[in-house]
Amino acid sequence: MALPNKVKTLLDEAQALSDYRDCLAYFYKWLSNQFSKQPVRNLINSRAEFIDRLLIKLFNDTGLAQYPDLALIAIGGYGRGELHPFSDIDFLVLTKDTPCEQVTTGLEQFVTYLWDLGLDIGHSVRTHEQVLDQKQNDVHFTTSLLESRLICGNHIEYERLKRHIVETPIWQSSDFFIAKVNEQKIRHKKCHGTAYNLEPNIKENPGGLRDLQTIFWVAKKHFHAETLEELINHGYLTHEEYQELLECIENLWNIRFALHLAAGRSENRLLFDHQPHAAELLGFGSEGKASVERMMKRLFRIMSRVREMNQMLLSYFEQSILPEQVELEATPLDRNFERIGNKIRVKNPSVFFRRENLFVLFEHIADNPRITQIDPSTIRTMRQVRRRLLGDLQDYAGCRDAFLRLLKHPNGMGRAFTLMHKHGLIAAYLPQWRNIFGQMQFDLFHAYTVDEHTHKLINNIYRYFDKEHISEFPICSEIVARMDKPELLYLAGIFHDIAKGRGGDHSELGAVDAMAFTKMHGFTQSDAKLVAWLVQHHLLMSVTAQRKDINDPDVIAEFAQKIKNERQLDYLYCLTVADIRATNDNLWNDWKNTLLRELYLHTQRALRLGLENPMDMRDQIRDKKRQAKQRLINLGYFEEYIDLIWSRFKANYFTAFSEQQISWHSEHLLQSNDLSQPSVIVSNKPMHGGTQVFVYSPYESALFAKLVSVIGSKKAQIQHAQVMTTKDSYVVFSFVILEVNGDPLSTSRAAGIRKGLETLLKDPKKKIRIKKNRSQKFKDFNIRPKIILRPHARENRSLIEIQAIDIPGLLTKIAEVFQAYSLHIHAARITTVGERAEDFFVVSNKDYEALDEVQKAELHRALLKKLNAETE
Repeated sequence: MALPNKVKTLLDEAQALSDYRDCLAYFYKWLSNQFSKQPVRNLINSRAEFIDRLLIKLFNDTGLAQYPDLALIAIGGYGRGELHPFSDIDFLVLTKDTPCEQVTTGLEQFVTYLWDLGLDIGHSVRTHEQVLDQKQNDVHFTTSLLESRLICGNHIEYERLKRHIVETPIWQSSDFFIAKVNEQKIRHKKCHGTAYNLEPNIKENPGGLRDLQTIFWVAKKHFHAETLEELINHGYLTHEEYQELLECIENLWNIRFALHLAAGRSENRLLFDHQPHAAELLGFGSEGKASVERMMKRLFRIMSRVREMNQMLLSYFEQSILPEQVELEATPLDRNFERIGNKIRVKNPSVFFRRENLFVLFEHIADNPRITQIDPSTIRTMRQVRRRLLGDLQDYAGCRDAFLRLLKHPNGMGRAFTLMHKHGLIAAYLPQWRNIFGQMQFDLFHAYTVDEHTHKLINNIYRYFDKEHISEFPICSEIVARMDKPELLYLAGIFHDIAKGRGGDHSELGAVDAMAFTKMHGFTQSDAKLVAWLVQHHLLMSVTAQRKDINDPDVIAEFAQKIKNERQLDYLYCLTVADIRATNDNLWNDWKNTLLRELYLHTQRALRLGLENPMDMRDQIRDKKRQAKQRLINLGYFEEYIDLIWSRFKANYFTAFSEQQISWHSEHLLQSNDLSQPSVIVSNKPMHGGTQVFVYSPYESALFAKLVSVIGSKKAQIQHAQVMTTKDSYVVFSFVILEVNGDPLSTSRAAGIRKGLETLLKDPKKKIRIKKNRSQKFKDFNIRPKIILRPHARENRSLIEIQAIDIPGLLTKIAEVFQAYSLHIHAARITTVGERAEDFFVVSNKDYEALDEVQKAELHRALLKKLNAETE
């Protein structure tokens, strides 16, 4: 598409810097307006044409055009004639000899003018020999030269350079291919090997534009191809695949173009901030979350197709470019399949007319650890079969039998499942999986699409069986070793989130899907019920561990009643650990591991005692005291002094803490010279999954707010809080704190927090300042504070749940409201995911009773008013 006449006129008539800026402003406005009216290819070509004209004019204006030995050459994406709204402009000034002083001055003026116009440029000035020297050591530079294009200047020197790029022995096709493949592997590894991160990089992610460009670079270097279409003539692409590649390129360009417009700058990562605006620009609507999820689903599906095409074509290229490295001798696997090196290949494409053979292929992968990839010809055949399916593969009895064999195979859910997911066989088998394929969740909690999250969960379960990873989660590894039917655990993992995106309770809908699946596949009624129960209750354990006091026997008894038996507890524990670890790389930490492990062990003990014989609280306290006292006696403390210290505490203290914590607190108090003074201890090493903070002080209603302010000012996160009074009107505060990244604090950081708390207790009137530096990153989530008041298991307590953006000082603000209403805080559970805080408090009124309806209503209004004022 030609540039509009007004742009050409403004550019031709430009003299002063302000004229050029006006021309740029008009062009960018035109470019933005045309996005919904023109094919994106036209627009990115138009920007390249505009920059060509701009550079030529400035080249003339600065007097550089009068030097015949200079050639101005576009390289990289600009060399291809593809420039998105704010893409970098890379060019090379080629000189016959080292430039003289006048040329150098002119080049400095030329580059300075471009900088003053606010353009992002990448430039270099090289002689022919210097270019070849740099080319020899730099594959990136060589790649950019492959896409070079003369803008103006000495065409003879440019043509000479172009011949050298192709013909010189530097970076032979084989070396170039190996370098680009390694480069891609490193790039994919940085993206954790997945295209399905919810803030994907449109260029760098697996399945992104770089994967397409890698195909073209190798084809250009080895086959001297100028277009992808030429690969059809070379036998590497079918006409259908070529059209598919063009469609994928067009879609990725559209999304990248919209991202640049939404960000107002060169940006390749589709951050949450930009997703709603980009979705609207692309025509997905302006409903926010729904529009974004539609756009991202389209993007992830495109990236999946690109990644598969990239793998297939690079494998074909490898066979042509590195024939000596490809093992040609075939090892038969059966009458239909054979192994060539580390790849599996069908002997005859017609083998997939029997649809169950699609899964027999993956059975061979499960049987043979040497097979890590699928031959490109087999990938092509699978893709063609997949497109021509008239129904679901699960409709075929042979496919059902083969799928069940894989499900029960010791290695079936390892690499075989990963490759089935990667090549679309799971989606072709399960219609529900197709619904979650590429389904994102526009929130602060999930880091991957639903299908990729589920894939990661299955991988996590598979690791339980792997001897190399047995030390990661020894309880899970011990459980699965004695598990009679591990395939039921895998099935629960496959179905746990399969109903997301449909509306309604995904756990209940998924349980219905699981029952239908198990019935179709001939599972027994008891096995079917277990899978459905696991799917329906897959969040039960994580919610209980993170939101309730798992040291409370009543909480354990209630949880055990829901679990019913040890078999269901074993399966649910393994599923829960795998689920949380697969949700977000930043969510799993030692603290969560400890919570779940302790909930599992407490519940296991309760079930073994019998639901009709719950463990008596007095027995629990007696056991803890006995173990803690023995530790202290071994350290040299006298029993009468230990009992004297313990006589200060109520029974709830001994139920709330482990024997290790009790002995740790007691040792510190036994060393104190004056127990009337406040005491602070902070663990130097992780304890129960986090850094422990213990404060013993005279009671003051505002003290909780002050303590959390100190911890917040040190940029540490509170994961858990316990608050309880003693018999002598003192108060005990216990916090579990972590760094922002989820790690326990270092020794020096722990010492700094202890000093800050001690300073506060010595000077209670000292004010704590917390900077209000709330990130704008998640402003599009529009999370408004939500207050929920519920009854507590104890009649004289009330449970308050608060969901809000985790602004600095949030806990302090909450505590200030509690203080204003004279509430007593008995316990707190603090959870932060991204910038969402989900905090739970157990409170009572000033008379130590549960809140009545009037008090609840007043507190609800006050908290909303306070938090809304802080988040606006």
